[in-house]
Amino acid sequence: MHRSGIVMAWNVFKFCTALRGLGSIMILLVLAVIGVTYYAFVLTNYGPALYDGGLNSLTALLLLIIFHALLLMLLWSYFSVVFAEPGFVPPSWRPVMDEERGEADLFDGPDFSAVPSQPLHPKVRFCRKCSQLKPPRCHHCSVCGKCVLKMDHHCVWVVNCVGALNYKYFLLFLFYTFLETSLVTVSLLPQFIAFFSDGEIPGSPSTLATTFLAFVLNLAFALSVLGFLIMHISLVAANTTTIEAYEKRTTPKWRYDLGRKKNFQQVFGMDRRYWFIPAYSDEDLRRMPELQGLHYPSNPELAQEV
Repeated sequence: MHRSGIVMAWNVFKFCTALRGLGSIMILLVLAVIGVTYYAFVLTNYGPALYDGGLNSLTALLLLIIFHALLLMLLWSYFSVVFAEPGFVPPSWRPVMDEERGEADLFDGPDFSAVPSQPLHPKVRFCRKCSQLKPPRCHHCSVCGKCVLKMDHHCVWVVNCVGALNYKYFLLFLFYTFLETSLVTVSLLPQFIAFFSDGEIPGSPSTLATTFLAFVLNLAFALSVLGFLIMHISLVAANTTTIEAYEKRTTPKWRYDLGRKKNFQQVFGMDRRYWFIPAYSDEDLRRMPELQGLHYPSNPELAQEV
């Protein structure tokens, strides 16, 4: 039994090391998929259609404008997730009395223990790997090797943790990826159907192959991203994360559930002008400390029950 535990720990360590090793490879893979899509959509199909004249030119122009607008937002959101810090615990962080009242130890396990030096905060958790106190809703990431504030998961596609400070950017990346891949899939559908017709298809073998590949890739990404998007919308509505949703399966009431509107604002902010861009207004950053990942208001009706 002991030997099995050692082997499991070793395998997990190897897996985390492999994820670190992916590094820029995943970013290059994302850019490669975008490059294939751009070549098939813009250079091969709808770019040349601008010179056809009539309704075809107007349709191509409209599709190209929408395509480039969505691509701009997709890339902005993507690199915001890649380069933004997910939120790490400040070395000088100490808990506030009201913040820890009624806190359930969601991540109870061998890596965490109560802090003897904090008698007024029996629920405060301590990370033995980082040798520091853990704020509420914080979790240790074995890939990053740090405790991440309001950690959702470590995403190999962005080569970064998704946490309190970049969760909104991640959601926008999913949103714009779904819109972009759906647009490309629907727009290239006639060309894809033509592959299976008896008529002659215009274009060289390389351009036809690229169009076919772009359609298949975008269809696959649209369907898979849609599933992730629906899941994360439900998480935002309940003010929880992927890790917390798993850990509180037996807890019907969640102390941080403030209602869908306030739950949404804790991720996207209160300023509507910034809801669809990967940024926050200065005013929201000043008036909403939860956007910093250290302090989260609790539902007063549930704070004492959980």
